Amino acid sequence: VQLQASGGGLVQPGGSLKLACAASGLNLNDYTVGWFRQAPGKEREGVSSINPRNIRKYLIGSVNGRFTTSRDIAKNTVYLQMNSLKPEDTAVYNCAAASGRVGVTLSEEAYEYWGQGTLVTVSS
Repeated sequence: VQLQASGGGLVQPGGSLKLACAASGLNLNDYTVGWFRQAPGKEREGVSSINPRNIRKYLIGSVNGRFTTSRDIAKNTVYLQMNSLKPEDTAVYNCAAASGRVGVTLSEEAYEYWGQGTLVTVSS
C-alpha cells in the first residue's frame, strides 16, 4: 500500500495550489482521507478530513473558507484545493487514510496509512 501526495511548490501569498493524494494497493474511496501539515519547528496538525461518501468534510478553522477537500472517485484520488495562501500555510503536507468507519477525524491515531509529503512554500 502506498499513498503519494503531490502538487506542492512555491507560490506567492494569495496564490493557489491543488494537492493530490493518490493510492496504489488501496481503494481510497473506501477510506476517510485526511490532510496533515507540519511547518518548520512545529508539530504536525490536521488540516482536513473527508469521509468515503463525500458527505462529511471537516477543515480546521485557520483554513476554513480558503481550503476545500474533495475526491475523484474514478481516479481514486483525494484533493486539497488551497486558495488565498498565506506564509503561515508553509509546511510539508501529508495525506493519510483511515477506515471509513471513523467518519471524519483529525486524530492522527485513527489513520493507518500515510503518504510521503509534499512541500508547500508560500513566500514572495
